[in-house]
Amino acid sequence: MKQEQTALLQGTLDMLILKSLLAGELHGLGVSRRIQQLSGGTFSVKPGSLFPALHRMEEEGWISAFWGDSENNRRAKYYRLTKAGRKQLEGETQKWARISSAIARALETS
Repeated sequence: MKQEQTALLQGTLDMLILKSLLAGELHGLGVSRRIQQLSGGTFSVKPGSLFPALHRMEEEGWISAFWGDSENNRRAKYYRLTKAGRKQLEGETQKWARISSAIARALETS
């Protein structure tokens, strides 16, 4: 059975990008694949959303970037999490836990 893909909720893309980079540096396509893997195929991030977010997050200082060769020997921009990015991920994760818990409580209430 094919997993249905779902649109990301506003504000979750940054958190998922940061989470995808927690294990190590990745190029843009690798970030997209990692998000799809982490979400069990539920989320697929298109380049039109991913690359502007990566650029913005680099400007925020949450990630750093460098040029390198990809697995198929093409030049690719790689991204890695910074200390500020780890702190941002921690804050976003705590915020998401509070929000998702509150929504679950609201849905359980009759």
